[in-house]
Amino acid sequence: MILTLLLISLVASAAVGLVYRVTAAPIAKSQEQSRIAALKKVLSQFDNNPVDELQTIGIDDIPLKVYTARQGGQVVGYAVETLSREGYGGTIVLMAGFRPDGEIIGIEALSHSETPGLGDKIDSRKSNFSVQFRGKNPATFRLAVKKDGGDVDAITASTISSRAYAAAVRRGYDAVMQLTKE
Repeated sequence: MILTLLLISLVASAAVGLVYRVTAAPIAKSQEQSRIAALKKVLSQFDNNPVDELQTIGIDDIPLKVYTARQGGQVVGYAVETLSREGYGGTIVLMAGFRPDGEIIGIEALSHSETPGLGDKIDSRKSNFSVQFRGKNPATFRLAVKKDGGDVDAITASTISSRAYAAAVRRGYDAVMQLTKE
């Protein structure tokens, strides 16, 4: 009986390992394509490859990836892969695009586990929640929900998700401001 269990365990482990090896590269490629698509959505025109100018900046003890976009050699924006761990369903990861002065160009949700039909409205494919951030500069636009004294219209019945989204955008803005000071 022990030998049978050992054999079954070895076969199952080998099968899981094989599936992992076969799927690891396609999954990584898919994630990279999603990241590049998000960069194109949240930044204005650029002629460089922002992935080649990746920098990591720590904000609130969280390392954020910052991609620099250039047009004709001049910096035209930054895309920040930012996050908040305070979402209703856990961590929310966003790609937020900013002009060098901090104005928000666009925001795309990369991953989240928010409640379907409620908190998942942070995804631009499901609602226009992110539109209210475009063209705003967090220097004057308070990145907090109105219930907390900010300028963000929260998603109905999803205040926690809205707060987390705004916090992630604020963290991205802070990263851009820290980078532009250097």
